[in-house]
Amino acid sequence: MLTRREFLKYSVVALPGLQLTACGGDGSTPQTVAWPITRDVFTTAEQQIHPQGLPADTPLIDPPDLPYSQYGYSAWQTGPGLAHVKRTDLAPGYSGAPKVARLLSFFAITDIHIADKESPAQPLYIGWSARYGAPGSCGSAYSPVILSTTQVLDAAIQTVNALHKKSPIDFGISLGDDTNNSQYNELRWFIDVLDGKRIAPSSGAHIGADHIDYQKPFQAAGLDPAIPWYQVVGNHDQFWMGSAYENAKTWSAHVGSAILNMSNSPDPSSGGVNGSGYYMGVVDGANPYGFVIGSGPQGAFSTPPTVVADPARRSLATSTSSTLNWMREFFETTSNPPGHGFKQSNLDADFACYSFEPKANMPIKVIALDNTMKGADQTEYARACLDQTRLDWLKAELQDGQDRDKLMIIAAHIPLYPQKTFDPAAGNYKLFTSPSVVTDLQLLAILHTYPNLILWISGHRHVNVVTPQQYNGADPADQPEKNFWEVETASLRDFPQQFRTFEIHRNADNTVSIMVTNVDPAVSPGSPAAKSRAYAVGAARIFAANDSVRADTGSQAYNAELVQQLTPRMQAIIAGL
Repeated sequence: MLTRREFLKYSVVALPGLQLTACGGDGSTPQTVAWPITRDVFTTAEQQIHPQGLPADTPLIDPPDLPYSQYGYSAWQTGPGLAHVKRTDLAPGYSGAPKVARLLSFFAITDIHIADKESPAQPLYIGWSARYGAPGSCGSAYSPVILSTTQVLDAAIQTVNALHKKSPIDFGISLGDDTNNSQYNELRWFIDVLDGKRIAPSSGAHIGADHIDYQKPFQAAGLDPAIPWYQVVGNHDQFWMGSAYENAKTWSAHVGSAILNMSNSPDPSSGGVNGSGYYMGVVDGANPYGFVIGSGPQGAFSTPPTVVADPARRSLATSTSSTLNWMREFFETTSNPPGHGFKQSNLDADFACYSFEPKANMPIKVIALDNTMKGADQTEYARACLDQTRLDWLKAELQDGQDRDKLMIIAAHIPLYPQKTFDPAAGNYKLFTSPSVVTDLQLLAILHTYPNLILWISGHRHVNVVTPQQYNGADPADQPEKNFWEVETASLRDFPQQFRTFEIHRNADNTVSIMVTNVDPAVSPGSPAAKSRAYAVGAARIFAANDSVRADTGSQAYNAELVQQLTPRMQAIIAGL
């Protein structure tokens, strides 16, 4: 375990004026490896991943005290499956009728946060220098899970393929935050993993690519070609660390050699990324634990620390658009469909919303909604926002689905009113904020006027939460078809590192059941993805607001059967399906 003194040695004292360059190797191309998953693949309904609990007197460790195996911080084990909770909150007319037909099956991944850990434009020092119990914003700045984000995604896609062989999946969708810091190379790694390309998960000098497991080039398995996949935009896909509009300083930091100098806080009131005083550092790819180097107070350095620059680190955002270049990359793909939901019209209008119908013989429509903040000089880039153009488009799409007798699903990055720990006085979790033309409550009122809307799915908060969105908060017996379910899915970055499967079934009484099931990606022992799971368990305990997390052995999964009541017209339409 690193002591605080050793931490300072690695982060500051050893590095003044040092140019960080490649270590070892003969300059030849590193050998490409593969990271196959285990043969047995399970959903959490069959088997769960549980952290092993820690006694109350367990010594505290800090973020740089890698590899988190000390005192059992990173220990996990498998346990019995988690049953689906049957939720009939929104269907008072449900008779208990059994499921008789599966209408649609899909998977959703979200908040993958593919990270270029060697980029000089990231705020690692904020998390690396934190102490036990630091707030979650520090863990967002740095967690050792950033070492292996591409390998975790590859394991998740291999798991999807295995599930597809057991029971066919109609399509997949990413709910945003594919990238961690809006970089070109991060997005290419994401798309190339799904395309099944060779991935070189390093940048700049490619330090350690010839001998460090998380740095080695690997052959991604790729998503089964029979499964089309679609894309939603997130805040990290557009903005510096998902929280600040890119500007001259951040654009230069992405592609330059100078390690970012900013304040030691992401809070704009203290300077944030536009402040100064601390070098943020990079991961040392030659170190098996990925220590952060080139970081610390500015005064500790005689000359600024640098790395080898890499143009592939460029931000996809420009001064005029945060989404246009990002959308263009989804046309550079070998998997289906081209554009992954986006069309040329999206590029022409610089508009990241679209809809699609996943099965020609099924009356179901998916609405992919960009509900992220837009424009420079905003204060809440991690919050939700709809301008008038996007709100009008959403209402038109919903009306179209209503008029054409389609059951509808909205897929967005940021959720609506979440269910848990809402405090009206504090305004917690009012995610739609100025300059949005609607608040959460106003948008909910609009959504409840379209009875064919059955589901809103999102990511963003890195949690598994199911919220019954009840029409006007009235008695469920009052027009229950105007109710709908909201399902949030956890992140592939942070514990529990899960994705979800969704199955929509017709019941014998012509209600529908939406089966939502979490999945832990299958991993092989010793692989970067397996090590990332251990890091995620440890980081969840270290970056926590209270010590109760150390004793928590919960899987953080939530599986449910969500029963939805339909209008008499839609009941008749689906009766024969």
